[in-house]
Amino acid sequence: MYPLLRQFHQFLLVTFLTGSLIAAGLLNAEEITPKAPNIAAKSYLLVDFRSGAELAAKNPDKRIEPASITKLMTAYIIYQELAKGNITLKDRVLISEKAWKMEGSRMFVEAGKKVPLNRILHGLVIQSGNDAAVALAEHVAGSEATFVDKMNAEAKRLGMNGTHFANSTGWPAEDHYTTARDIVKLTRAVIKEFPENYKLHSIKEYSYNGIKQYNRNKLLWRDKTVDGVKTGHTESAGYCLVASAKRDNMRLISVVLGAKSDKLRADVSQELLEYGFRFFETHKLYDAGSVLAEARVWKGNKTTVPAGITEDFYVTIQKGHYKQLKGLMELNKQLDAPVKRGDIVGSAIIKDGDKIVLQMPLLALDAIDEGGMWTKIVDSVKKLFAN
Repeated sequence: MYPLLRQFHQFLLVTFLTGSLIAAGLLNAEEITPKAPNIAAKSYLLVDFRSGAELAAKNPDKRIEPASITKLMTAYIIYQELAKGNITLKDRVLISEKAWKMEGSRMFVEAGKKVPLNRILHGLVIQSGNDAAVALAEHVAGSEATFVDKMNAEAKRLGMNGTHFANSTGWPAEDHYTTARDIVKLTRAVIKEFPENYKLHSIKEYSYNGIKQYNRNKLLWRDKTVDGVKTGHTESAGYCLVASAKRDNMRLISVVLGAKSDKLRADVSQELLEYGFRFFETHKLYDAGSVLAEARVWKGNKTTVPAGITEDFYVTIQKGHYKQLKGLMELNKQLDAPVKRGDIVGSAIIKDGDKIVLQMPLLALDAIDEGGMWTKIVDSVKKLFAN
């Protein structure tokens, strides 16, 4: 092969492999051309909401003080308690002296008064009230300390392994920290599990006790596709913002931690979102419960088990590559009964042309019990020859 032609082929191969790896989350979007924006922050992360693909990142696992982004977990637990029926929006929340005395951002509730929970929740999400956070924590758990235990338990359940909460507000504390990646996990849970409650995060202003305050997320005014999520700021944490926007059928989540100003955190968050929407696209490949193949089962009371997925499956790829995608199913040929529902029985391989973009496990969508003795003997022989 001529040297120039060989170099051209190598260029195509590197470009193709890089595109596949970024869609699979094995490479960062910063490693391809065009590169992600150069973001002035301690840590940031841009993720597709549905597929979970990471499109741009800097120190996503670095422990950072989250400031009032903490209140996203506080809100998440409130949404859970509402869904369980343990509390209602009509509950009257008693404002303690501790809540009333909270410093920093407040909704200005008065000690000794009982305020409808719905109003306190608005004060938490829109006005970022520290007094609201403490009042809600005490209403749900009896004390803020007990509520914080619930916060840490939920963080563990969600796989937020780089997170530990010391309070419900985000007030600076030595053992109060999180990461950009963990914030994304929490944000995805809030949006997915509580879409109706999430609408609160797009409200631009709220008045309580005759005092009107504005949502500190400036992107709500700049970009009509942005519908949340939460800001945070302390002197030690800097300016932080987790934002989410939806355009057509694609939703992105950006997390910026430790920016130097209110304006900068909004500017760089907008840059990240624009980058993601401009150069990537997300597609739903399979519906939850889809049967993608039939796996052969040996020594069972049935000879096959339906193999598929239990959740909707999405893939995020570089724009213009969708028509090149194709699926290939690889099944475990050594599958013996018993088989439980949810057991991994193979892999679904998604290809961009001839290159692997993503692999996902194929799960048994039914259970297969062991067959009788004769079936086991016959299948043992058949399996030997099949192999």
